[in-house]
Amino acid sequence: MSAADTLRKPPAADRTAPAVTVCRDAEQFAALARDWQDLHGRCRTATPFQSHAWLSSWWLSYGIPGRLRVVLVRDAADGRLLAAAPLWLAPGPVPALVLLGGAITDYGDVLVDDDRPEAAAALAGALAALARTAVIDLREVRPGAAAERLHALWTGPRRRLPDSVCMELPARPVDELAGRLPASRAQRARAKLRKIDREGVVPRTVPAAEVPQAVARLLDLHRRQWAGRAVTREHLTRRFAEHLGRAVAAMAETGQAQVTEFRLRGDAERGVVAVDLTLMSPRLCGGYLYGADPVLRSLKVDIATLLLRTCAGAAAGNGQGTLSLLRGEEPYKHHWRPEPVANQRLLLARRRTAPALWLRAGYARCRRLAADRLRDRGWVRRLRGGGGTGR
Repeated sequence: MSAADTLRKPPAADRTAPAVTVCRDAEQFAALARDWQDLHGRCRTATPFQSHAWLSSWWLSYGIPGRLRVVLVRDAADGRLLAAAPLWLAPGPVPALVLLGGAITDYGDVLVDDDRPEAAAALAGALAALARTAVIDLREVRPGAAAERLHALWTGPRRRLPDSVCMELPARPVDELAGRLPASRAQRARAKLRKIDREGVVPRTVPAAEVPQAVARLLDLHRRQWAGRAVTREHLTRRFAEHLGRAVAAMAETGQAQVTEFRLRGDAERGVVAVDLTLMSPRLCGGYLYGADPVLRSLKVDIATLLLRTCAGAAAGNGQGTLSLLRGEEPYKHHWRPEPVANQRLLLARRRTAPALWLRAGYARCRRLAADRLRDRGWVRRLRGGGGTGR
C-alpha cells in the first residue's frame, strides 16, 4: 500500500472534479504544513486544534506507525487543497477511524474551503469509501463545525450523540465581561482584579523564540501547583511535554498561540510565578493550560481571574468572536456566566459497518448514563453534607 493512496481521480470528461488521496506517511503529512495552514485560513469554523502544527505534533507523540489516514481533497486543475480530514485507524475490537488529537484536544473537526462547497461532497465520498471497513467516529465537534456538512451529506447509517460541554463567553475585555454580571458578583470580580494589580502581578507576552523554554516553565509550575492533588496525569508525561513544546513553538510563529509569563513587580529573585497558554484561531480563542507558583495562592491572588483577563485581552485584541473556556463545567467558570455549548459526536458508517456503529453508539450512551449517575450521587452527598449545590 502506498503512503498516499488515490481514492478517486476526476474522470477524463470532468477535469473540474476534485482529486482525493489518503496520506498514510508521517513525513508526507509533516510536509503539508503550508497547504494545510492555507486551507485552515479558508475554513471559517476551524479552531486552533485543527492547525497543522497541533495535529502533526500530536501524531509524532501519540501516533501508531502504519495507522495514519489523512484524507486530502485537491483541485484537479491547480492542486490546491480544498478539504482535509485528519484521521487515524484506532486500535480496538471495533475498527474505527477517529480524528487526530485524542483526549488532549478540546475541539475536533475536518477542514473544508468555505468557497468550494463541492469539496465537502468529495470529502464525504472519500470517507464513504473508507467506511467500508471502519466506522467514522468524529469526537468533540463544535456546533456549526465543518464536520456537520459531512453528517448532512451522509447517505448511510449515522448517529449524532452529545459529547463534552464547553463554556463560552463573548470575546470582550475582562472589564466588559464583569459588566455582564449581577451587581454584587461584578463588584467581587473587580475587587479581584484590583487585588492582582496591588500585588504587582505583571504579564509579559513571550516572544516566539523563547516559547519552548516558557512552555517548559509552564509544565514545571503546573506540576508544582497540583502536587498532592488530583491532576490530569497525561499533563505530567514526557510525551505530552514534547508535543506541547513542539506544537506551541510552531503555533506561536503563526499567531495561533500566545504564551504569557507573570512576575511579581520588584521581586526579581523569585522569577516567573505563572505561565499561561492561550490558543487562537480567527474566530475563537481559548485558554488551554497554565502553571502557577503556590506563592500566588498565599498572596490570595485569584488565579482564574488573572488568567481570564489575559485570555480575554488576547481574544479582544485579535478580533475573535468567541472566548472559550474549553471543556469542563468547573464552578469557577460559572462565576462569569458563560454559555454552555455541547460538543457533538458524529458517527458515520456504511450498511456493512452499521453493526459497529450501533455498538459504539450504545457503549457511548452507557458511559454517559454511568457518568450522569455518579454526578447525581455526588450532588446528593454534597447536599446531605450541607455543602449546597455549589452556586
